[in-house]
Amino acid sequence: MKHKLLVSAIAAAMSTGMMMAHAQQGKLSGDTVKIGVLTDMSGVYADYGGPGAVAAARLAVQDFGGKMFGKNIEVVNADHQNKPDIAKNVTQQWFDRDGVDMTVENLNSAVALTVQALGKEKNKITIVTGAATARLTNEDCAPGTGIHYLHDTIALSNVVGKAIVKDGGNSWYFLTADYAFGHSLEKDTTEVVKSSGGRVLGAVRHPLSTGDFSSFLLQAQSSGAKVVGLANAGGDTVNSIKAAAEFGLTKKQNLAALLMLLTDVHALGLNTAQGLYLTEAWYWDLNPETRAWADKFSKVMNGRKPNSNHASVYSSTMHYLKAVQAAGTDDTAAVMKKMQETPINDMFAKGGKLREDGRMVHDMYLFQVKTPAESKGAWDYYNLKGTVKGDEAFQSIAGGKCAAVKK
Repeated sequence: MKHKLLVSAIAAAMSTGMMMAHAQQGKLSGDTVKIGVLTDMSGVYADYGGPGAVAAARLAVQDFGGKMFGKNIEVVNADHQNKPDIAKNVTQQWFDRDGVDMTVENLNSAVALTVQALGKEKNKITIVTGAATARLTNEDCAPGTGIHYLHDTIALSNVVGKAIVKDGGNSWYFLTADYAFGHSLEKDTTEVVKSSGGRVLGAVRHPLSTGDFSSFLLQAQSSGAKVVGLANAGGDTVNSIKAAAEFGLTKKQNLAALLMLLTDVHALGLNTAQGLYLTEAWYWDLNPETRAWADKFSKVMNGRKPNSNHASVYSSTMHYLKAVQAAGTDDTAAVMKKMQETPINDMFAKGGKLREDGRMVHDMYLFQVKTPAESKGAWDYYNLKGTVKGDEAFQSIAGGKCAAVKK
């Protein structure tokens, strides 16, 4: 008996030793895995991403265990102030001097296009969640380094645009943020409206983070369109909806919030936002798994619930870390191969898949904002109206303009 116990103890010790040795066998380019969260910390998109995005990335690292092959995993962050030149300078320093292995969020489409191009040049993985321009997986795609994870202007317009035209909103006028994202969203929604049998009567473009929407809303009002499509996001969407209500525009015309997240609805309040249709990739109250993660997020964010962007930062960061672990290295090509091979099944997406062109394909949802009477309390804001499968919501590779992938 003593002999058997001794043999068992030796075997257990050897097994533990082998597991520990295996944990040390992975090859990292430095002494740490370093993740950079590039976001808007204080501007028009601070609620959209900002501190919540940083918290989400840190939660992913914490839930992963904080170590990779016995080495620390670090999260650094920077405020790009919605300026592509600042974003480029920060990211270049991260890649060249600070040993950052991957950047995530990269909110704001102009920023995202700049950072993705730099990642392609430096052979570093860049994961875009907050930005929505479809150019990231079309004309400006970066297969092998660039990932577009949350949503894009094609999916957003496909879901809410079709639903509104079908419901009788067949004449549109656009209020558009005057940069890459707004242009893409206006273009893609225009195509959806026309293909669904509707008409587009015109558009007016406003500067990012403008303080006065009056002249733009007057043009929208005078167009006579049934629907005013808001091709903007974050604080611009919130402020344009508030201004439209003050102008009385919403009594004669319907607003279509083409990119609106939970935090925007919270900023508006249900009295103003009620009845709006919107497209989202995720909602905290969808199921027990989403609610459990939202509770965890709320504990580190003073009771605030996460929006879909925050959830996608967590999911994409975790997917990256698992790929490094599975590859046994942080080598870009090896990690991207694992990320593309492995389906994404977590609190954010079920059956999500990362395509060769960098698009992460997953289901999208059509929601309608609840009335104050329907809501059971703070952050209970959405009624689910429909689910659109990822392959229907997102553009196919065959229909895309990424020259570097096989059609």
